Amino acid sequence: MRTVDLNCDMGEGFGHWRYGDATDDALMEIVSSANVATGYHAGDPNIMNAVAALCAEHGVGLGAHPGYADRQGFGRRAIAATSDELVNDIIYQLGALREFGRRHGIAIQHVKPHGALFMTVGKDAELARALVDALRKTAPDAFLYCLQGFEAFNAATAAGQPVVREFYADRDYDRTGNIVFARKMRVLDPAEVADKCVRACTEGKTATVDGGTIDVNFESICFHSDTPGALAIGKAVREGLTGAGITIAPPAHLAAAA
Repeated sequence: MRTVDLNCDMGEGFGHWRYGDATDDALMEIVSSANVATGYHAGDPNIMNAVAALCAEHGVGLGAHPGYADRQGFGRRAIAATSDELVNDIIYQLGALREFGRRHGIAIQHVKPHGALFMTVGKDAELARALVDALRKTAPDAFLYCLQGFEAFNAATAAGQPVVREFYADRDYDRTGNIVFARKMRVLDPAEVADKCVRACTEGKTATVDGGTIDVNFESICFHSDTPGALAIGKAVREGLTGAGITIAPPAHLAAAA
């Protein structure tokens, strides 16, 4: 039966402020990989340290979740910058989390750009190649998380950088296979989200916003801690997958299980 990674964005607060209604402690009981905010769109040294410690304690894969320098917009607004500038921003954020991971005896498992930067890296071939080139030098064993068909996937595959394709549990798809992003998420039915994920795993298909169906290829399922009811969604997805005989494990175990 299939093995899949289950990842979630975490550590997305700043100081006394927290975003979303699910705590990082509770989410650690559900996921196999964590995408940790690295200070630009959210997160700070204390939060990064705490989440790295939780990942080490729970055996959850530690991932850097670098974003645009856009705390006010939560990293969901693109900033005009050169590829060199953006890659330097990503490496800076990766390095910060890596040191907190080292402090707790856990290595960086993956890198997943956040929000608008995720989409920019996905669609900008020059930036994707520049990022992969930097990762080959600084984190050659780290998985790069992206969507199927993204320039990031093409660049990583061509250069030999480990890569993981994602399926988004709590986001809609259009007929081209792209994610339909919304600034304010509607309330989702956890059971429906779980059914969506089980279908994607067992049939390789998902519905689109226009009533169609598309093929999806992925190794990891993502849900977001800032989605309303994230904890219930995560629990439902995990229970749905395991109930269907699907194993949940970090990406390092996927090749062995294939």
